[in-house]
Amino acid sequence: MSRIGEALDVLTARIHARRGDDPETSYTAKLLSQGREKAAKKLGEEGVEAAIAGAKGDRAELIAESADVLYHLAVLLEANGTSLNAVAAELDRRAGVSGIEEKASRKS
Repeated sequence: MSRIGEALDVLTARIHARRGDDPETSYTAKLLSQGREKAAKKLGEEGVEAAIAGAKGDRAELIAESADVLYHLAVLLEANGTSLNAVAAELDRRAGVSGIEEKASRKS
């Protein structure tokens, strides 16, 4: 497994384990207790911050913001009862399919 795969496995396990923790002591538990809409909003905010860091060419900031994006994506997936493994399965399904073809197949 790649280093990113290992890191994401650890991250998603921690997020899942913290679902029932005290929201006063766990940021993850707090986000999950606030619902899908709050988790989605945080992912959007972090995505914009990562995009800005990338546009500025700030490598260190882009790396930090990318970590935030992955964390908040994993929280949103957990809030929706799914996981990065489901995303990986979708990526596997798309392997070998042109992006243009794949996007066109979703229009119907």
